[in-house]
Amino acid sequence: MSRSLKKGPFVSPKLLKKIERLNAENKKGTVIRTWSRASTIFPQMVGYTIAVHDGRRHVPIYITENMVGHKLGEFAPTRTYRGHMVEKKVKKK
Repeated sequence: MSRSLKKGPFVSPKLLKKIERLNAENKKGTVIRTWSRASTIFPQMVGYTIAVHDGRRHVPIYITENMVGHKLGEFAPTRTYRGHMVEKKVKKK
């Protein structure tokens, strides 16, 4: 379910301040570390690499135009699927 239009999209104020500061300095190559998985990707973030925390480490994500409007947490999976258990066949004597 999407957020109310009256409220607007959420982005961490600290993250937005970092992006605006780097845009003013023209430093597109720097990696920005964040724990804010709920932040919405804005057009100002395009071209940056943002390292999003997945619970144990930071996953680097390069932001493209197709990602605008999505949340940062969508691109850093928190769970790894290892497959169902395979039954071992027992040899008959």
